[in-house]
Amino acid sequence: MSIRVVFAFLLLITSLSAQQTNPSPASAKSGTAATPASKIDPVKEADIRRLMTITQIDKVTLQSMQAMSTNVKPLLTASLPAGEYREKLIALFLEKFQANAKAEDLIGLFIPLYDKYFTDDEIKGLIKFYETPIGQKAVSTLPQLLEEAQKTGRDWGARLGQESMQQVLAEHPDLKQQMEEAAVKGKMQ
Repeated sequence: MSIRVVFAFLLLITSLSAQQTNPSPASAKSGTAATPASKIDPVKEADIRRLMTITQIDKVTLQSMQAMSTNVKPLLTASLPAGEYREKLIALFLEKFQANAKAEDLIGLFIPLYDKYFTDDEIKGLIKFYETPIGQKAVSTLPQLLEEAQKTGRDWGARLGQESMQQVLAEHPDLKQQMEEAAVKGKMQ
């Protein structure tokens, strides 16, 4: 891997801001751009913010940012050349990233997305739902459920990948031999 992985990670983070300028499906037909956050109807924006508060988006966002930091550390380690500097650089980067990552900034980027995909009546309907006991249970349960679902999906994908590779190598012994020879050459270099 190379330093490009680091830049790809940073581009991924900054690509969220591009969502603000992408046209919505409805506005794409009319030729107008998506409504920026400052142009959203103030009543609708207040409703969106209320929905985000009820659904605890700020807490979920902070948890996601912390998980992203944990997940990106091995990528950074693998992408940077080995040396005594590496661990300190990564630790300082993650510390700076977490200090600069404000949930409110990210939530501000989410508001136009909610505006794009939901009418104000739909937002109000969601608020009504999330204020019910089952809605509150969904709020408290979904983060753990999604975390477990992601782990289950990763485990399933790893098993499926391993099984698929074993099947391909069994069906194509010539490729298996070439792979083994390449591995031996790689160890010699």
